[in-house]
Amino acid sequence: MTALGFLYPGHSAEDDYPRMEQLLGSDIRLPVVHTDIGEDAHRVDALLEMGSAARLAAGVEELRLSGAEAVVWACTSGSFVYGWEGAHEQVRSLARSAGLPASSTSFAFAYAVRELGVRRVAIAATYPDDVSALFAAFLNDAGVEVVSVRASGIVTAAEVGTWGEAEVLALAREADHPDADAVLLPDTALHTASWIPALEAALSKPVLTANQVTVWEALRLTSRRVNAPELGTLFTKEPLVQA
Repeated sequence: MTALGFLYPGHSAEDDYPRMEQLLGSDIRLPVVHTDIGEDAHRVDALLEMGSAARLAAGVEELRLSGAEAVVWACTSGSFVYGWEGAHEQVRSLARSAGLPASSTSFAFAYAVRELGVRRVAIAATYPDDVSALFAAFLNDAGVEVVSVRASGIVTAAEVGTWGEAEVLALAREADHPDADAVLLPDTALHTASWIPALEAALSKPVLTANQVTVWEALRLTSRRVNAPELGTLFTKEPLVQA
């Protein structure tokens, strides 16, 4: 049995995780511990506080008790908002606190893009313009070319969590670009786990979503490989990225 631990901010789309656990099958568990988000706002100051070391450390002991072999901060905006170097320090601090291999959803996107051999991406973001631009800058620092950004301007994770398949598909289509090799949906508050094959079929290219890449990153940290076509192209590729 492999347990992969996730620190998830608040309550929005955490039900993606039991859904993905079911799709992965086998002997993999995905325990989720909720962190206190403070103010629910896609605003830089609120996101910096949401991703603070103290808030993350508060959930670490519960994850250790779950038997987790690795921990991923399941929040994109609460990591890339720190910038490339700051996000690295956030993960190092989390690893020290947990005594486990650690990462975040922002780095999960960077590694997943590399895993697919993708060079150019389009971003389908629920965030406001300024926060979406910070994610694009983070990807640029990771060596990924961003060819388009679609920002929906939603302020709260609570609102994002109410979106269904139609809204998610519309966002992905609006964000897609002819030069993009893949489309990225970066918000872990957005439900996507049940709709990835439909998104990829509609766009005729790989689609990476926040909760999907977060689970893939935890598997990577533990050197596990699972073929799960219902979780999209990312879960059917032969490994390119070394742990």
